[in-house]
This record gives sequence, C-alpha cells and structure tokens, in this order.
Amino acid sequence: MKSFSRSWNTTRLKHSKPCRRCPRDAADRGAYLLMKQLGRLYLETVEKLHQAGIDGAPTDALHLFEFCLGATREQLVLHPDREVDEQQAAFLEETVNRRLTREPLQYIIGIREFWSLDFFVSPAVLIPRPETEFLLDRVLGVLRRTGAAGQPILDMCTGSGVIAVVLAMEKASARIVAADRSAGALRVAARNIARHGRKGSISLVCSDLFGALRPGPHFGAIVANPPYIAVGDFDSLQPEVRDWEPRSALLAGKRGLDVIERLAWEGHQYLIPGGWMFMEIGADQEDEVYTLFGGRENRIYDQVEVLRDWAGKPRVLQARRKAG
Repeated sequence: MKSFSRSWNTTRLKHSKPCRRCPRDAADRGAYLLMKQLGRLYLETVEKLHQAGIDGAPTDALHLFEFCLGATREQLVLHPDREVDEQQAAFLEETVNRRLTREPLQYIIGIREFWSLDFFVSPAVLIPRPETEFLLDRVLGVLRRTGAAGQPILDMCTGSGVIAVVLAMEKASARIVAADRSAGALRVAARNIARHGRKGSISLVCSDLFGALRPGPHFGAIVANPPYIAVGDFDSLQPEVRDWEPRSALLAGKRGLDVIERLAWEGHQYLIPGGWMFMEIGADQEDEVYTLFGGRENRIYDQVEVLRDWAGKPRVLQARRKAG
C-alpha cells in the first residue's frame, strides 16, 4: 500500500512555562510523554486490535499509523521514542476505534491496493480480493492467446471498477463497457477510471445485468465477479464482510446461484460467436456451475472449464460461445 502523507511532529514539544495540559512534576510528565511515544502507542494499538479478535493486528496497526501519523515501519523501528502530539494521538484513537468495530481497514483508509495499483473503495462497493486478481490473470492470458481483445469487453457487476481499469491498462486498445446496478458503485468506479486515466476506453452503464445494454452479440468477452454467496451462509461471514460490505453485491439467493444462472442463460446473447465468458464463482459451486455451462443439454458453450485459484480452490468459470 502506498504511503499516506499526513505530516507528523518529529521534534519534542517544549513549553517555556507550565501548561494546564501537562503533568506538574517530572515523574508525571515522564509518564505523560511515555503514553505519547510512537513505539508505545503502536504496541498498545496492536494489543487493542488483537483483543478485538482482528487477524493481522500488527499489519493493520502499521497501516493505521501510516494513515493517521505518516509514520512508516522504518520510523517506528528507528525512532520509537518520538512524541506524537495530542491532536494526532486523538485522531489515531478515533481511527483505531473504528477498526475495533470491525470496520474494514480499506474503508477506513479509503484505498485498496489491487494489481499493484491503488483504487478508491467505499462501503458502496466490495473490497477487491486476490481471487479477482486470479480471474484477471486468466482473462488476460486467454485474450492474448486468442486475440479476442480486439472486440469490446463487458465487465459485468463492475463494483469499484478494478476489472475494467486493469483490462484497459493491460490492453491499451481495448474498448470496455462496465455495468452495475448500483449508482453508488458506479460513482466509485468513475473515480477509479479517472484516477488511472482510462476515461477514453471505459464506458459506465447503470444496468441490472443486461437490462440496459444494447441487444445483440457484440462483445468478444464478458468478465463478471457476481454475487455468489448463499443467503444461508450470510451469518457465518467475517464481521468485516457481513456487517460492512454491501449485501446486494454478496448475496444471490438460496444457493448463491441466482445471478450466475442469469449470466449463463442471457450472456450468450451478447457474445459474438467464439466470444468468451469468464466468471468468479464460490469454491463450493464447481459442479453446479459446470453443469450450467457445460452440461449435455447446453449447446451454446464449449471449452468449458472451472479453474482452481492459487490456493487450489475452484474459482473461475471459463467458457467459449461456440463459433458455429
């Protein structure tokens, strides 16, 4: 994650006369300064996060310190006794308290690193995950091998727009339509498209799946990271996901397949012959998704595969609309 530039005080505060905010005697003042020292604050923050059951508490604390104080890991190691002024300490405490409620770190900071790039995120969108990088890796490999990038590409359920932006950056000549039914998500996507200078190659459309798109087979590829969590699994999700990320981008009916089924039934109408469908799926949906696209009764797609991600879990559906 790139640095966040909030200035911070690198010199000790000195008072020429007693201050009502400062302890009166030397011992009390020493304790006061100790509580404000960078290293001590960091250790206390890690302990608070750990006690709240947050995985990766030391890493989260580092990101919060960089965001709130501009303090890097190196500064924490080399200058642990540096004093943090009262205003910055208060801001840090306020921000740490947000994380203690299990608000995702990425929403607090407003940034998520993805594909070695920084993207804006907010509670209007899902936080991009490594599994989607795997999806993109597969998409780009097929596009390069087949030349399908010469045709327009549809990024369905675009959310924060990371898929569309990465495709536009990796395939400079690509023309991309990014669709989502959430106006809030599209606003975040627009910021990310502007941030990475891709306004000329990506068009945003507010659409409930294919509802607002021009009919007809004109896409060389459809790439989708749809909702795929079953309603019955919702309560078992991590608090950061269950309580903070948008439900409409997570849940897809009793089996988690409502949106995937629509993509299977309707998507081929928008793919040119020989065009590709790529879709992120749940790790427990391999058999059902394969049947949707590659079952005996399906005469629309060929070269159907369910690909396993870097952790060995079923993650990506890849299928080609038959050329003939």
